Amino acid sequence: MKTLKELEEIRQRALESVNLRKERNGTRVVVGMGTCGIAAGARPVLLAFLEEVKKRNLQDVIVTQTGCIGVCRLEPMAEVYRPGEEKVTYVKLTPEKVRRIVAEHIVNGRPVTEFTIGAADQQ
Repeated sequence: MKTLKELEEIRQRALESVNLRKERNGTRVVVGMGTCGIAAGARPVLLAFLEEVKKRNLQDVIVTQTGCIGVCRLEPMAEVYRPGEEKVTYVKLTPEKVRRIVAEHIVNGRPVTEFTIGAADQQ
């Protein structure tokens, strides 16, 4: 059985761990790699993000994967998180679209609105 002091120490460590994640300064790209995403072509999209980030030597960009993002009909999808900005969700991606997203959004800070989920909903 843990004492109250031990439980408080565990709580503090957990809170510090969460805060570390919140205080990231770089850009994070999350590619949906659920079965729906993979079936729609998410693997080449993930590889395109990784290649572009490496080719441009972007040190503050992390590319990760997750399961189904939730709108299977719009796969392959990716979310871009930049510090201090709203998350941008890109849909129906291709490797060619990824190259443009990296150049315009991740490098220059201008989201490619025509590839976003908001633009897809208007079609």
